[in-house]
Amino acid sequence: MTVVGWLLVLVILAAVVAAAVPFGAFIARVMTGQRTFLTPVLAPVERGFYALAGVEPSKEQGWRSYTLAMLAFSGAGLFSLYALQRLQAYLPLNPQGFDGVPPDLAFNTSVSFITNTNWQNYGGETTMSHLVQMAGLTVHNFVSAATGIAMAVALVRAFTRSEAKTIGNFWVDMTRAVLYLLLPLSIVIALVMVASGIPQTLLASVEATTLEGAKQVISIGPVASQEAIKELGTNGGGFFNANSAHPFESPSAWTTMLQIWTLLLIPVASVIAFGRMAGNWKEGRSLLVTMGIVLVVGVGVVYAAETYGNPLLTALGVDGVAGNLEGKELRFGQALTALFSVATTGTSTGAVVAMHDSLTPLGGLVPMFNMLLGCITPGGDGSGLYGILVVAVITVFVAGLMVGRTPEYLGKKIESREMKLAMLAILIYPPLVLGFTAVSVLLKTGLDSLNNAGPHGLSEILYAFASTTANNGSAFGGLTGNTLWYNTTLGLAMFLGRFAYIVPVLALAGSLAAKKKAPASVGTFPTDGPLFIGLLLGVIVILYLLQYFPALALGPVVEHFAMLSGKAY
Repeated sequence: MTVVGWLLVLVILAAVVAAAVPFGAFIARVMTGQRTFLTPVLAPVERGFYALAGVEPSKEQGWRSYTLAMLAFSGAGLFSLYALQRLQAYLPLNPQGFDGVPPDLAFNTSVSFITNTNWQNYGGETTMSHLVQMAGLTVHNFVSAATGIAMAVALVRAFTRSEAKTIGNFWVDMTRAVLYLLLPLSIVIALVMVASGIPQTLLASVEATTLEGAKQVISIGPVASQEAIKELGTNGGGFFNANSAHPFESPSAWTTMLQIWTLLLIPVASVIAFGRMAGNWKEGRSLLVTMGIVLVVGVGVVYAAETYGNPLLTALGVDGVAGNLEGKELRFGQALTALFSVATTGTSTGAVVAMHDSLTPLGGLVPMFNMLLGCITPGGDGSGLYGILVVAVITVFVAGLMVGRTPEYLGKKIESREMKLAMLAILIYPPLVLGFTAVSVLLKTGLDSLNNAGPHGLSEILYAFASTTANNGSAFGGLTGNTLWYNTTLGLAMFLGRFAYIVPVLALAGSLAAKKKAPASVGTFPTDGPLFIGLLLGVIVILYLLQYFPALALGPVVEHFAMLSGKAY
């Protein structure tokens, strides 16, 4: 590790916070229907969409109607994206002449993109036509992110309202998230990326002559537009198989730093928007500080582990004092690699500039644990905010038990129903991750896809199901996922990880909205100071580490000690 490396990390994070503060205020104004500088231009467009869709924007929905609208919209997206892929060979904008995508892969990809996971069991440049990339995948990069933002806003409204029967209008929330937040910023970022050397064209490929005189065909396409929303929407699905490690997705250190800034912007700004909407910016600050601590500690662990490297290779003179360089983004150094790896898994982005399979055991443990947390530090677009709020509800309940008071959060009493719904959401992940991993290691079809044996092989399977269940989408890279078994099971993990989690969260929103909002009193447990931050960190570590420690001990922890004793996998 170097001082310069840490300064680079801190400068990028400071730039994120500096931009997130005003943007968080903007999000709060947009999602509460207040006038902004974009209103004169976009308000007529917004009203036109409502008229075409038959939506009455002033009519709000209860939590059940809100949930059904979200599920119906996501279901329509699932079937339409599946059809696009299956009929790809007969549709226009297919200059490479790709065949239709096989049924199991089309199912996996459709679920992946409607859930904001963007797990890719295929190579984008060799499988998907320009039409599917743009009208299918890129569109869902927008609407799946907007759906997450809408869910978070609905939960925040529940805390701010008193004895209310409604939590908002899904169609309005989703439309505003796309129209005012994601689309304008994506256009700006895409233009910056084009100016930075990222391709944006409808051509299929170009030919180049190498120094040896050989001809090489290089795939290109509408990369910049997808790259912008890929990071801004915390999606992560790359145009190319190598994702952001491909020089056409990130041609320079500046574009890599821009991508890190972009993928962190909305998750951080959403927490600031929460403080604004709640009427107390300190409430948002306490959540943001908690997220920041987990993020920075994670970066430190990965940076240290990769700088130290593998002693087996160091002894052979392979890595030397440079640490573990295999599978890394060598153009930009280990500091950016560490920050990108932690940021992309702390959010639900899943984009990569290094192969996580090539990280040292402890280096790979951090991204894996980030996803086992549910990608809540700072989380994806919307999903991070509603995820950390669920943990906050559990934290105030634990705090209430410790001091013998009725737990409250933002003036709402946390009682039996709220705790059951919060725990139902939290307990969805472990059976999916651990259950599918256990079955996969027992079946020959699951083991046949492994690239490595021993604890590293277990880590590859565990990482895959952690990534898909948390709707992250990054991969260790050593697991062949394009099989009937993994296309199906990973698809189910993505679907349930998104919708089986969000339904109890929206039910929690309905329950909280119906409660009377009580003013703070001398007996109210403060949730905006260091004590709450410490408790929240404790609950995060205890709640999640205890659930997954046996699996982590059999995977990356065992592998780390095996590496120190001279054995590699």
